[in-house]
Amino acid sequence: MRIMGIDPGLRITGYGVVDYAPMHPRLIDGGVIRLNAKTSLADRLVELEIELENLFDEHKPDVCAVEQLYSHYAHPRTAILMGHARGVILLVSRRRGVAVEQFAANRIKQSLTGRGHASKQQMQRAIQNLWSLDRVPEPADVADALAVALCCGRARDRGSLPVCGGSVAARRGKTQCSGGTGVAADCRRV
Repeated sequence: MRIMGIDPGLRITGYGVVDYAPMHPRLIDGGVIRLNAKTSLADRLVELEIELENLFDEHKPDVCAVEQLYSHYAHPRTAILMGHARGVILLVSRRRGVAVEQFAANRIKQSLTGRGHASKQQMQRAIQNLWSLDRVPEPADVADALAVALCCGRARDRGSLPVCGGSVAARRGKTQCSGGTGVAADCRRV
């Protein structure tokens, strides 16, 4: 089962593609997509749709996995803005008939590290160790996207699927992982 995990953001969005098998998840691709922060929200959403379409064309995922929308009382505007991007993710996914699964941040962290409140660095290190990468995935958005893809695969194995949801994406950036072997040679700086 091919799972595309997406870590939403309106400027930097991480993505990770995993061919999931219970004991041997294979890293296919991972990186970031960047949106131009100097353009209007509407223009970024159009850019996001285009970049997502390209990723879906390239990888043909069976499932798109994203983090559930969360709103902290001190930053409610963030959740509202992320909702726009998630709408684009849902649209692109469903237009292509791709299932969308969403997971709480704590569940994703628990699935990967065993701790529901793991730090970004712990998440990056866990991804590095899982696929024996020479260095941690940078930026952290890549590790977050791969973590949500793994969480989705594990949830499907256990038959404990969450409610469907959505997410974000845009221009490719710093880290690119491909080749499908899961070895460090597959990840390089771009």
